[in-house]
Amino acid sequence: MNDIKVLWRGIFDENPTFRLLLGMCPTLAVSIAANQGLGMGLATTAVLVASNILISLLRSVIPDKIRIPCFIVVIATFATMVDLIMAAFVPALHQVLGIFIPLIVVNCIILQRAEAFASKNTVWRSALDGVGMGIGFTIALLMVSAIREILGSGTLFGLHVLGFWQSFEPMRIMVSPPGAFIVLGLLIGLINSLSMRRV
Repeated sequence: MNDIKVLWRGIFDENPTFRLLLGMCPTLAVSIAANQGLGMGLATTAVLVASNILISLLRSVIPDKIRIPCFIVVIATFATMVDLIMAAFVPALHQVLGIFIPLIVVNCIILQRAEAFASKNTVWRSALDGVGMGIGFTIALLMVSAIREILGSGTLFGLHVLGFWQSFEPMRIMVSPPGAFIVLGLLIGLINSLSMRRV
């Protein structure tokens, strides 16, 4: 498999949210506004890429019997770093995302990529896999959160985009938990339909 396929696989073919259905908790919980989705996606991508690189570097040193605890320690280290950096540089976003930043440690996307890919491949390919999966997750979060914000508030990144419609009435369900499930389900159905046509 060449490098482009490794990168592309995470963005579409094995998109962690739409195709593998991983990382559902942050997807459903923080996707109320586009800036929250983007922030969570970028934070997860940073942890994913850094963890993949370090786990790939250490793959010949980590004993098989304790590989999962070792992976969790590596992931927890980078998740803590991202948490502290966000608290220092983007405190408003950090406060909104709250507990979901530290919970990156147990995000199944990151642990799955460490186990399935980074522990078996070179540093370069592991980094590409992390970037592809991270971009795929970020795109998914952005799509869900943008649709929910537009329909639920009439805004996108806080800017009024449906204000020119005098009769626009926000769909409050979209900024509630059921709205997250509705949007995610419709997007998964659309993507499955498009992928079946491509075959």
